Amino acid sequence: MEENLILTQAWDKTFPKSDKVEHRKVTFHNRYGITLTADLYQPKGATGKLAAIAVCGPFGAVKEQASGLYAQTMAERGFLTIAFDPSFTGESGGTPRYMASPDINTEDFQAAVDFLSVQENVDPEKIGIIGICGWGGMALNAAALDTRVKATAAITMYDMSRVNAQGYFDDENTAESRHEKRKAMNAQRIVDYRNGSYELGGGVVDPLPEDTPFFVKDYYNYYKTSRGYHARSLNSNGGWNKIGCMSFLNQPILCYASEIRSAVLLVHGEKAHSYYFSRDAFAKLTGDNKELLIIPDAVHTDLYDGGSKDAIPFDKLTAFFQDNLR
Repeated sequence: MEENLILTQAWDKTFPKSDKVEHRKVTFHNRYGITLTADLYQPKGATGKLAAIAVCGPFGAVKEQASGLYAQTMAERGFLTIAFDPSFTGESGGTPRYMASPDINTEDFQAAVDFLSVQENVDPEKIGIIGICGWGGMALNAAALDTRVKATAAITMYDMSRVNAQGYFDDENTAESRHEKRKAMNAQRIVDYRNGSYELGGGVVDPLPEDTPFFVKDYYNYYKTSRGYHARSLNSNGGWNKIGCMSFLNQPILCYASEIRSAVLLVHGEKAHSYYFSRDAFAKLTGDNKELLIIPDAVHTDLYDGGSKDAIPFDKLTAFFQDNLR
């Protein structure tokens, strides 16, 4: 039974509404019984069974931000799409709030495939997924597990297991560093249990200290400004629970990326701090249907909304899914 969720009916996206698509909100459930909320975009006047794409990310964002922009744009190009909020976040269900899980969040993608597979106007043999930022890694994990996924695009991806276990740029990749992280989070568990609530870790830092690294400024310029701010976005506001991403420390998500048989397109900015995630993930992939596309001069968040460079390669994405969802 699906949860009874209160959904906003007003258009509250960070991007303008297209007059080329029909839009409505839908709900579906994953195998843990959590109800997920999505925006469904369909090309106006489309008939017959369509190829479909499920979109999610970035990690800590909501469907009203980057994933919705991707979904709406791909619908303009002929696909039926959904952009969904992951479990425990946004308008989706699940308690406690603001938790993440490599298992449940991979399942969220699979639940989206379940939903799309039974729609009367979707061809269940033509379903793809797009994961942005931390959801790029989750998309690869889903593609390794779900044989129904025929094509996967990972955009400006993060490997959330790696960054949690090894730190940014692998600067904390020691057993001692991981031990200290585990100690701190287990101590926090006791505090949270005693208080009966989970303490938030904070979203993107605001105001920015003078010595802030560029990649944090990059996030700030998206999540904390009119460019990308949204009231339901964790990154725009209070962030994940302090222990919300704990299980990523011990559960690497790309172990079986080499066994993905379906098509994969990795897209990353040349100047993105996170480029090494896509570079190393691509090295794990096998077969002649895998590609790494580097966008010149683009930084990490340029692939959220195009930045000032119109950086998102929608023509390439369209060709990729048309070729592999046919």
